[in-house]
Amino acid sequence: MSQCENRLRSEGFVRIAGVDEAGRGPLAGPVVAAACILPPDTLFANLNDSKQLTAELREALFHEITSCPGIVYGVGIIDVKTIDKVNILQATFLAMRKAVEALSPQPDYILIDGNQIPHFDIPTESLIQGDGLSISIAAASILAKVTRDRIMEELDRKYPKYGFKQHKGYATEQHLEAIQEHGPSSIHRRSFDPVRSMLNPQPVQIELFN
Repeated sequence: MSQCENRLRSEGFVRIAGVDEAGRGPLAGPVVAAACILPPDTLFANLNDSKQLTAELREALFHEITSCPGIVYGVGIIDVKTIDKVNILQATFLAMRKAVEALSPQPDYILIDGNQIPHFDIPTESLIQGDGLSISIAAASILAKVTRDRIMEELDRKYPKYGFKQHKGYATEQHLEAIQEHGPSSIHRRSFDPVRSMLNPQPVQIELFN
């Protein structure tokens, strides 16, 4: 998983940041991005795409990454109101920019998971399924996922009717039933269906036949 970073270092780049996000798809809560610069030859047992790991392994790796000397990381969090205002893609780009801006020193190259990337005044490369191809992106995916999960667990205490601790805002059957029963909360994304349809039901069209 260090092949991308090794290739870039052979081309003269030194501070290579991996960037990934968590929370593009859920019906509730923020979108979170993380950026991470790893020193050369950094190794973590079990480091992989965060979606392939158990919650316990993600927490353990989060602690290792954030407490390891020499690792530089930043996190960007964009709230629900902004998601509804600018759309989820642009909100994700904002979160990525905030995460990169939080890095000190700044990177000289950026690797981003996916095929849609924001503009940076730094050389940037997209990697489809990059969290399984780049150690830097994999580390960023852990930071983003754990940060967002912790936020959703906090929100579960504030909005206990919806089960955010279990599904983290994704459209599970349990979550959809809770929205139907209680209506959307203030942290539900009003631009996302089925929340949007619940708040703005379309009038029933009745055709009259003679």
